[in-house]
Amino acid sequence: MLPTTSVNSRSQGNGALNSRDAARHSAGAKRYKYLRRLFHFQQMDFEFAVWQMLYLFTSPQRVYRNFHYRKQTKDQWARDDPAFLVLLSIWLCVSTIGFGFVLDMGFVEMIKLLLWVVFIDCVGVGLLIATLMWFISNKYLVKHQSRDCDVEWGYAFDVHLNAFYPLLVILHFIQLFFINYVIVLNSFIGYFVGNTLWLIAIGYYIYVTFLGYSALPFLKNTVILLYPFALLLLLYLVSLAMGWNFTQALCSFYKYRVK
Repeated sequence: MLPTTSVNSRSQGNGALNSRDAARHSAGAKRYKYLRRLFHFQQMDFEFAVWQMLYLFTSPQRVYRNFHYRKQTKDQWARDDPAFLVLLSIWLCVSTIGFGFVLDMGFVEMIKLLLWVVFIDCVGVGLLIATLMWFISNKYLVKHQSRDCDVEWGYAFDVHLNAFYPLLVILHFIQLFFINYVIVLNSFIGYFVGNTLWLIAIGYYIYVTFLGYSALPFLKNTVILLYPFALLLLLYLVSLAMGWNFTQALCSFYKYRVK
């Protein structure tokens, strides 16, 4: 049987949700439901979260098509299942521990590095980027300002997590196999390999972010989100010409932060 909406569930004349429905669909209610599921692993769909992580590398457009389907079925763009966040947290822990081993850190230093990566690199920077993109998209990219055409802050944070995951794998996993043997060597091939990995990682972050906002049908001119590619490429070329080694700088920074 198809779902129906009773006349009493709407207010008189304007089609707005009544107070009970509005409370159920409010941002606070959605956030409470999301956080509550963090403590019920049996309610999380980890298989689907793994599927999303795989397709963020092979076909990120398919991931955002699922977001569109969620909007149609659950009336929200943002994830309602924290399984992806849980798996991303595990990836953060494993990759950061690997980074600690590569940098020859002790146990306490590794814990400090893990806390820094989780709460600063991922969550802290993610909150800033998500809030900035949420403000910019709602202020300048919405075609028609209305209550039904606004970017959810939770969706903006999900877009950041989607873009952050490939960057994490490239810089905190794949790069580990090259740091001590290639990248940190004082040679052109060292900073060429390291900076190229940074170019791919940040470039993919920009691309996945662009796909996330271009998937929203009520936004316009989302192509401007690809403009940072030009600055990124210019910085990459300058770094090669000047002999800058981004990975070596990151390693030195991490060692300084955990002292």
